[in-house]
Amino acid sequence: MVNITDLSTLVRESAGRYVERGAAELHYARKMFEAGALKVEPPQAMAAMLADIRRWGEFGMIPALNARRWPHRKAVIDDDGDLSFAELDDAANAVAHGLLAKGVRSGDGVALLIRNHRWFPIAFYGAARVGARIILLNSEFSGPQIKEVSEREDAKLIIHDDEYTKAVSAADPELGKLRALPTNPDKSDSADPSGEQPHESNDDTLADLIERNADAGPAPKADKHAKIIILTSGTTGTPKGANRSTPPSLAPIGGVLSHVPFKAGEVTSLPAPMFHALGLLHATIAAMLGCTLVLRRRFKPDTVLADIEKRKVTAMVVVPVMLSRILDTLDGMEKKPDLSSLRIVFVSGSQLGGELATRAMKTLGPVVYNLYGSTEIAYATIARPQDLEINPTTVGPVVKGVRVKLFDENGQEVPQGEVGRIFVGNTFPFEGYTGGGHKQIIDGLMSSGDVGYFDEHGLLYVSGRDDEMIVCGGENVFPAEVEDLISGHPEVVEATAIGVEDKEWGHRLRAFVVKTDGASIDEDAVKAYVKENLARYKVPREVVFLDELPRNPTGKILKRELAKHEVDGQPGQIDNETVQPDDKGSDPKGSNAE
Repeated sequence: MVNITDLSTLVRESAGRYVERGAAELHYARKMFEAGALKVEPPQAMAAMLADIRRWGEFGMIPALNARRWPHRKAVIDDDGDLSFAELDDAANAVAHGLLAKGVRSGDGVALLIRNHRWFPIAFYGAARVGARIILLNSEFSGPQIKEVSEREDAKLIIHDDEYTKAVSAADPELGKLRALPTNPDKSDSADPSGEQPHESNDDTLADLIERNADAGPAPKADKHAKIIILTSGTTGTPKGANRSTPPSLAPIGGVLSHVPFKAGEVTSLPAPMFHALGLLHATIAAMLGCTLVLRRRFKPDTVLADIEKRKVTAMVVVPVMLSRILDTLDGMEKKPDLSSLRIVFVSGSQLGGELATRAMKTLGPVVYNLYGSTEIAYATIARPQDLEINPTTVGPVVKGVRVKLFDENGQEVPQGEVGRIFVGNTFPFEGYTGGGHKQIIDGLMSSGDVGYFDEHGLLYVSGRDDEMIVCGGENVFPAEVEDLISGHPEVVEATAIGVEDKEWGHRLRAFVVKTDGASIDEDAVKAYVKENLARYKVPREVVFLDELPRNPTGKILKRELAKHEVDGQPGQIDNETVQPDDKGSDPKGSNAE
């Protein structure tokens, strides 16, 4: 029988959470009105928006909303020119009709293997309007990975850029393939005498679908609303599909706007890949705000800087390695571009680190915002410039409406200042991995896979991965602390560290370092530097110098590749304490994650 005292406590806690949830939603609504994402619409426009949501869902309705509000405003600027919101809406309708004609139905898997250009949003919104399960494939996947993932995720159709024709050749989806970008610009120098650009596939193109269905009108009502399958990074194993549907909440956009001053009608440069959670989130935010997206097929720092000056870009969304290369390029320019329009540099996707945060703030001003989250937990905190000025290693305060608690190994909450496992709860419905399995849940909160602590200001710090902590001579060591210190050395470009088995100490640290050009720093100097700044047991036993660190497309360091690196004939070994088999493919992002 339920204890009355316990029952009353549960009722109070439940009621309190509903009140908090309601207050958060009102806060999100206010921030969205301030930013211009929400506005007082005429009754006819409001009715049309609600009808579009019922017809296509929250994703599918976005181009139609903007086509009514700002039909002639530029939705996309890319290598092929400009695309207006009205043109994007028409293209999404035509593609939806074309997909239906090919046999795609609501709930069917449609995989996208597309770089950052206009054909990504056209394909995405077209698939959303038929209610597809949209599977976002990593542009760096090999042919076998594409085949494996598309089969595992039951993709009925693959939409790919022409350059990936060979990579997708092994996959045989039931409804075939379509080309997004119809040619391969990387081979433009081999155009035939007629001027026709080279292409590697004869599959139909999205442009063909648009031409055939140009007069078909709005797409019909979808039986189901679209779901998005974002693949985890796979830094420690095969990428997993993360099931995510649209939450009944303003949180996805309102939460970000509560910390970051995006405004309607501005211009966002989006070098971060749109197949990644960071890129997709900001493509959606920009669309809801009626902002122009500047997209480039390939990331080139000088092009990004030129775009900021020419297009008066107000926000730039990047992963840390991109930010580092942009700053390097800027440092090497004799004539600096005018970046005065840039108000926001939004960073996520992997470890930012205090050194890079400080450098970016010094070079670009107080414009850096750093999000901490993952594919599974969405987001937890956002560090603002004022937070980074307090301490550049923080990942910031908890976003309003999000719950973050730190637990010890026994599931007990740890006090402020003590390191614990980070658990997050919000309104983003993570429905588990498509192949089965889930993250650990405590008190309704999901494990991020990281450990960290809160300071007296309520700012969160991520100490490292829960499964990367090593025990060296009885002392707990988190590689991230050592990595951040070494990366801040003036003769070091970047550094990382892994745990290696040690017969005497249990485990030891092995550091991997990329030096600046012409640097004289050696292994002894690195060890001495760490010893001067940290406890002796945190000094790496070996230091390996590399030309570059292995990374995946979103900038995360592939530590499993470094674990294979031999030192004096001995490979590194990340054992079961360091990589848990049930946590393969997790996708941490933000400062000191990974």
